[in-house]
Amino acid sequence: MSLLSPELAELERQFAAAKVEATELVSGLRGPQFNWRPDGRGWSMAECMLHLNMVGDRYVHVLETTVAEARAQGLVGQGPFGYGWLGKWILVNTEPPPKRRYRAPRRFMPTDDQPVTAVLPTFLHLQGQLALLLDQANGLNLARVKVPALEAGRLRFNLLLTFAWIAAHQRRHLWQAGQVLRHAKFPAGR
Repeated sequence: MSLLSPELAELERQFAAAKVEATELVSGLRGPQFNWRPDGRGWSMAECMLHLNMVGDRYVHVLETTVAEARAQGLVGQGPFGYGWLGKWILVNTEPPPKRRYRAPRRFMPTDDQPVTAVLPTFLHLQGQLALLLDQANGLNLARVKVPALEAGRLRFNLLLTFAWIAAHQRRHLWQAGQVLRHAKFPAGR
């Protein structure tokens, strides 16, 4: 593994932190707790994490193709790279606590009654795949390489913004899962 650019090293740190946070959130939970919904509304911890797995899996596949194509085309460059005003706005509105609510596209709507023994390992595996993709993206021009924004038509974001959005999106839903865990009516018995 080569020395990552500062931007990618920071994202690697964020993906590693997501692994730790997710593991700590669900440690010792039983199935009914993991799948409990606050007041019967909102997503359970399981649904929050399954949604992240669904989005993460799709993005990993898109990023694998994008990074390989960019490498083949020789789209290399040195930073520093930035997000631009639109990218900054997108990130600010993705970070927790949510400033805006967005409805998840149908294909990323999680199902209920998920086992923690399946959801957490998948999430952790995706973090490893994202870390590998950061390594593969190292040395690319993170501003010139464009990635299709899922469920957003022809909209494309630069590679740096795409990785940063994934990290922010994860923080948003892990924060949401943490709110479920801290809910006054959360079932006891960890």
